[in-house]
This record gives sequence, structure tokens and C-alpha cells, in this order.
Amino acid sequence: MSSVVFLRDVITFAVKALGERKLRSTLTIAGIVVGPLMMVMMGSVVSGYSSYILTQVQGLGQNVVVIFPSGTYDLSQADLDYVRSFEYVDSAEPFYSLQGLAKRCGSEIQVYVYAIKPEVIFKAMGNLRIARGEIPSESELLGAIVGYKVATADSEICLDVGDIVNLIVAEIEGGRVRRVNNVNLIVSGVLAEYGGAFILSPDQMVVVNLEAGSKLLSARKWSGIFVVLKSSEYVRNFTRAIRNSYGGNVEVISFAAIADVISSVTAAVSFINYVTSLSAFAVAVAGVSATMITSVIERTREIGVMKAVGFTSRQVVTMVLAESLVMCAVGATIGIAIGILGAHVLSGRGLTIRAGTQSLMIAARPDINARLLAETAGLTILVGLVGGFTPAYMAAKIPPAIALRYE
Repeated sequence: MSSVVFLRDVITFAVKALGERKLRSTLTIAGIVVGPLMMVMMGSVVSGYSSYILTQVQGLGQNVVVIFPSGTYDLSQADLDYVRSFEYVDSAEPFYSLQGLAKRCGSEIQVYVYAIKPEVIFKAMGNLRIARGEIPSESELLGAIVGYKVATADSEICLDVGDIVNLIVAEIEGGRVRRVNNVNLIVSGVLAEYGGAFILSPDQMVVVNLEAGSKLLSARKWSGIFVVLKSSEYVRNFTRAIRNSYGGNVEVISFAAIADVISSVTAAVSFINYVTSLSAFAVAVAGVSATMITSVIERTREIGVMKAVGFTSRQVVTMVLAESLVMCAVGATIGIAIGILGAHVLSGRGLTIRAGTQSLMIAARPDINARLLAETAGLTILVGLVGGFTPAYMAAKIPPAIALRYE
């Protein structure tokens, strides 16, 4: 008998044997399904969101640092001059940051207003570009750049260059609304669609010159200083120098550091998911072993007949292992299929990130790749080999004479 014919017969025999014990086989396969389902669903979702967030943060510029005042400390021109004194600082500009509502197309949209020298924003975000219009000059007090979602609603252009945009901006002090300002601005430029973004939300952004922040929006204290370094290699030294100089009076945030933190967190979450999946696989091993031991005991006489007519111990081991491998192959197929479906459903719900009064909804596609699927299938097959080895060894060691007398 050739090896190909033998393997074909072995697989056919294994499928037939499983069909004779439908309930037991179904329950065992159900236990096997859990491992690949969790591994594919959770692994792809975690990987997809981590890749998305990292891409967005890295797109903001790895050489960007933002300095915020802490507690009762107020940033001043002296602080700005000190920051600019570092030889590796390419540009440093103060800014005001406010939240408000913009009226357009008969509806309102939440916007993030930044009063800053606009060129600095474009320098920090390399993918940001103007679709229509231009950057307002420093003398244009009413000129504003608006994001794609501010200018567009349901694919309809609500605001274009030269149009008036009405902003309702709340001035918050000490956690309370001090004043509400109603301001009309002239659209100088409209940003191209940026897509889902992290932290700055350029599609819902309104950018005006710094002077407009104080004169039109009544902002009194700088929200921070936006710093662009000549290279990302200076980020660590710069942040250390600022923290040493100011102590707890300021908070220093760099997008490169945020990316490192995100990488560390997602790596930890991925590891936890991997360990959890391995626990499910371990349970599956026990289930396969129990099922196959029971099967071997029930078929002791049958195994004795096969060995009596010439089957070798190796062939008997192969037949028992084939049965456990077929169960695992079916379980892997079902688990991976349900995992892919579950990953799309889970990621479709989106992820809401909240920071104080601000919230950001992001949505990312699950990262379902060949490596993840291959690793999942390989672990599931390993379950079949490990779970079926002991029963197969037991079957191979059964003496034919004793097996033929077994009832």
C-alpha cells in the first residue's frame, strides 16, 4: 500500500469515526474553536487599533514637542525666548486652544479652535494640506482655516473661501465657563480631508492667527508653546532640559514619547491576549485527549484486529492522530472564520478616547494578516498532536491477543 493511498484511507477512516460519535465530536470541536476565535478576533483588533494610533501619532511629527503650563504657572514671553534659545529648536510659537461650535448648513458641529501661527501646524503635520484657498497673512485678523468636516456636511460644501463662519466659543477658567463669545470669521482656506486623526483632529479644526485668539476670542493666557525641533534625535534632550528648568510648573509632551508609550501598552495587551488564547488552547488539549482516550478504549478490540492482520504500531498511531487532527482542522476553520467576522463587528463599534471634557472617536480595520492566520492554524494543529499523542501511544501498545479478548 502506497503512502498516499494509506493517508487517504486514514483521513477517510477518521472522518467516518467522528461521524459515528457526532455529539462527542461536536462538543470537542466546540472546545477547540474558542482558541483560534479569540486569537484571531482579539489579536487582529488590538493590532489594527495600535497600528492606526501609531500611524496617526507618527504623522504628527516625531520632532514636535508641546509645553503646557501646570497649576497656577502662566507662560510668558520670557519662557518663549528661553525655548527659542536652544540651537536645535527650528520654531517655537505660543498658542491658544479653545473648544466651540461652528454653524454651517443649518446645523452645528463641535470644533477645536487653535490660535497660532498657521505655518507651524503645517510644518508639524506633513500630510496636512489646503484644498482651497490659502493661509491667512498675519495681518488678517478675521481670516481662518477650517477643517474638512467644518466646511462639509454629508458631502455637501457648506463653507468655501470667502464665506462667513459663525463660531460660539466658550472661555473656560478654573473648570467653569467664564464667558461665551460669538465670533464671525472669514474662511481663508479649507483643509483637504485628513481622515481619522489622533489628538489634533484636523478635520474639525479651525486655525486663526495668534492675535485673533486674544482680540476676538478673548483668550487671556497662552494654552502652551508649540515647538518643532530640527530633528527627532533632540526630543529626549530637549524635554529633559525643560523639565529640569521648570520642574512641576510645566508639562512637556512629545509625540515621539506618546508613540513609545502606545507601543509599550499595545505590546502588553497583545501579550495578555496571546496568553489568554494559549489558555483556551490548553483547555482544548485536555478535551481532545479525553475524547481520544475514550475513543481508543471503545475501539480496543478493533485496534487488536488491525494489528492482528498486519497493521504496525506506527500505522495505528497515525490513524489515532489523524482523528484528532481532523477535529482540530475543523475547529481551526470554524474558529478562524468566526474570529474574522467577530473582529470586523468589534472594530466597527469604534473606540472612544476621553481626556477631560474632550472625546475622540476612532475606528480602525482589524489587522488580519497571513502571519496571524498561519500562527493560529499552527497552534490549533499542535493541539491535535499534543492531545492525540498519549491516546495514540496507548493504542499502539495494546497487545493484539489481549485486544481480541477485550469486551
